[in-house]
Amino acid sequence: MAMGTRKQREKQEDIWIAHTELPSAPGHPFYQRLNELLEAEKFDEFVEGRCAKYYAAKYGRPSREHAKLWGGVSSGDEMDSEAGR
Repeated sequence: MAMGTRKQREKQEDIWIAHTELPSAPGHPFYQRLNELLEAEKFDEFVEGRCAKYYAAKYGRPSREHAKLWGGVSSGDEMDSEAGR
């Protein structure tokens, strides 16, 4: 038997894990509390009101809410596919 022929016949299985199968870590208590405070003070509405004058008249407001975008950035959460729009 020649050297290396057995390894060539053996194939490693594909390694694939869907992100939905990965365990999720609990959020950091600081950011959980921060989100509660921002929601209680209606931060989303405040930011949208302040930014409304910058919305393009032809295209309307952005598809992603500013506060949610900021929340993802500040908490270190991964952005979902909506953020790429």
